[in-house]
Amino acid sequence: MENRGSLVAVFTDHKAAETAIRALAAGGFDIKDLSIVGKGYSVEETVTGFYSTGDRIKFWGAEGAMWGGLWGLFFGGLFLTVPLIGGVVVLGGLATIIAAGIENAIVVGTLGVIGAGLYSLGIPTDSVLKYETAINTDGFLVMAHGSDVALGRAKAILASNKPDHIAFHSGVPTALTSPLVA
Repeated sequence: MENRGSLVAVFTDHKAAETAIRALAAGGFDIKDLSIVGKGYSVEETVTGFYSTGDRIKFWGAEGAMWGGLWGLFFGGLFLTVPLIGGVVVLGGLATIIAAGIENAIVVGTLGVIGAGLYSLGIPTDSVLKYETAINTDGFLVMAHGSDVALGRAKAILASNKPDHIAFHSGVPTALTSPLVA
């Protein structure tokens, strides 16, 4: 059984994050092995939101076109309001992990709900806190999940899109006890 890890790239610009996720998809990565996380809106003086009709979703606001387009690419995701951060959109495999945690009424210790999802992928707590901070300051996480070989390819693609930070996480649990308590 091969070890599956995660590669996380942090972008401060939504266009760069969107370009990176589309480059990974064009590079042959299965969309189920990709995730993107970021705030669902920016503070502005116009209405911001989304609605769903059937299998389509429509976002509006500062990044509405980006999130709406990516939602279709990922075949769904979730939008949630996180305390101290606000509205966050999570698309891809991480959305499934976070939704399962919320549905199972998992109480999160020192980490927020996004952090708990990242931690469950084997990402160390110190990195999780950095990623939560990046999201809180309007950054975007672009993630690829898979084998070391696949993540090596993903790193080359993501690096060409000039992220602010990029890191590989082996997927091996970082502590004997989880910050999640049932």
